[in-house]
Amino acid sequence: MKRIFEDFLNGAGIHTIAESLTRDGILCPSAADRARNRHRTGTAWAKTAVRVIITNPRYTGHQVWNKQRTDEVLLDVEDVALGHTAEMRHNKPEKWVISTNVVHEALISVEDFERAQQILAGRGRRRPGTPNETGRIYLLKGMIHCDPCGRSMQAPYIRQVAYYRCRYPREYAAAHKIAHPANVYLREDVLIDPLDSWLATAFNTGNTTRTVESMFEAQKHSIDEDPQIAQLRSQMAACDARIARYQATLDAGGDPTVIAGWTSKVQAERLALQAQLRGLDGRVPQRMSRSEIAELVDQLGNIAKALRRADPQDKAEIYRALGLRLSFDPAEQKVRAETRLGPDRRLMGGVGEGT
Repeated sequence: MKRIFEDFLNGAGIHTIAESLTRDGILCPSAADRARNRHRTGTAWAKTAVRVIITNPRYTGHQVWNKQRTDEVLLDVEDVALGHTAEMRHNKPEKWVISTNVVHEALISVEDFERAQQILAGRGRRRPGTPNETGRIYLLKGMIHCDPCGRSMQAPYIRQVAYYRCRYPREYAAAHKIAHPANVYLREDVLIDPLDSWLATAFNTGNTTRTVESMFEAQKHSIDEDPQIAQLRSQMAACDARIARYQATLDAGGDPTVIAGWTSKVQAERLALQAQLRGLDGRVPQRMSRSEIAELVDQLGNIAKALRRADPQDKAEIYRALGLRLSFDPAEQKVRAETRLGPDRRLMGGVGEGT
């Protein structure tokens, strides 16, 4: 912890600190305490972990209370009969309660801690001339993902040209055992023309039959096969198994009061999972017929034609309306494009080869 504060006060950035800790083999918090962090990989330091440490006043030797609160929230706002569940939420720093006296060993002085907060706040202020203040538009912001790591690519301007970038330190790639360049770049302007051509071709009236059939067959990926749905149902099955074990323990002479508490907790977990599943089920449309898809494709054909003459802001909105998701493979220098016209209606293809 001392090293993190020292490096930060000496000018190192949060990302640089995370990289150096990973490179030097220092265990990240989730690796040092696996019992409380089984849901995390524990393979590398994350920027968020470094930031949390820098902003935690406990390292000044003072105790801190009221950093979190418990809120009672409805399991399902559309079915209040399901009741409430307790959720832990973070309070803002101004609501924290900090002890007056030092109660444990201090790793950093109060003065240095306050200086670190000032530095952090200063770095967070937007500088004049950044893309958000110049009115620059990224046509595909949030839609392009890096294929090796699956993360959304950042959108910087470099020498007045829009790029999409994924920065992934070698230490992280080694820790996660994936082949990933330190920096992946993709120019926006070399991607737009092939992307528009693919969309225009896919929704061209001459290709209607092929496109309709492709979208119709894609509906075979039902909601039951969706990974999120499968995970929720798996968790519900695990809850059922636990309840069955508790019942068996009760039948074998276990303490009814203790077992009732266990059962009540698991039933609340199951109700929460069931509410999430119901919400997903409610958003999924019924399987479309070929004629319904053909009508949709006919409408989208007009949108695809409008791409060529649309101004940048309108063009970005059209891409979003088409549900575009692009995945860039830096090794192959290819982009895989997918349009999602609903949770289980999609059309996929390849664009941008050789970019």
